[in-house]
Amino acid sequence: MTVNKFPHHPPSPPPRAWQRMLSGRRLDLLAPSPADIDIDDIAHGLARVARWNGQTTGAHAFSVAQHVLIVEDIAAALAAHAMPGTWTAEWRLAALLHDAPEYVIGDLISPFKAAVGFNYKAFELKLLAAIHERFGVRFPVTESVQAVLKSADRAAAFYEATVLAGFSPAEAVQFFGEPDGLPDALTLSLTHLTPWPAETAQSAFKQRFAGLSLNR
Repeated sequence: MTVNKFPHHPPSPPPRAWQRMLSGRRLDLLAPSPADIDIDDIAHGLARVARWNGQTTGAHAFSVAQHVLIVEDIAAALAAHAMPGTWTAEWRLAALLHDAPEYVIGDLISPFKAAVGFNYKAFELKLLAAIHERFGVRFPVTESVQAVLKSADRAAAFYEATVLAGFSPAEAVQFFGEPDGLPDALTLSLTHLTPWPAETAQSAFKQRFAGLSLNR
């Protein structure tokens, strides 16, 4: 009599592709549904994701939530010159949400994103599209809006790099370009960046989101 040394086992279930949120929602990472996206989850997550892999000065990590608030301020200032009269609350929301996927996928530094390649970017954009749909923001944004957002993001990175992350001004100019066209008061505030506690960043993000949503 032959003994089966390899008894049949049921097939393994597919790997889990969803993230459980504190709100109780389950977000499918491969096919994100706008219905499973909640601003409280986004605010909580972004306030606890560290920019620069946590390699910043201060008693607290510099969070993505604080970063996007800065980008929204810079974008509004740049758009006042580049797109006068057309920078609506919708585009301000687009600026505030430009890194929102990182509440799920974290903040990969640029060198690692380049190493991961296009698949990572496609995944990120799919999630961003679902976030825009959830909050009624057009996706993709127009080329002119995207240009303002990119410039604002790079300006924020310049000040974060030089004030918090140990870059020399020359290094920061090489990687991010030299910020231009910002009001003096905003420039002054950016040269005195201080990382906030997570609770402060979370609350400020939610307040800004609520204010922009009411103005639409």
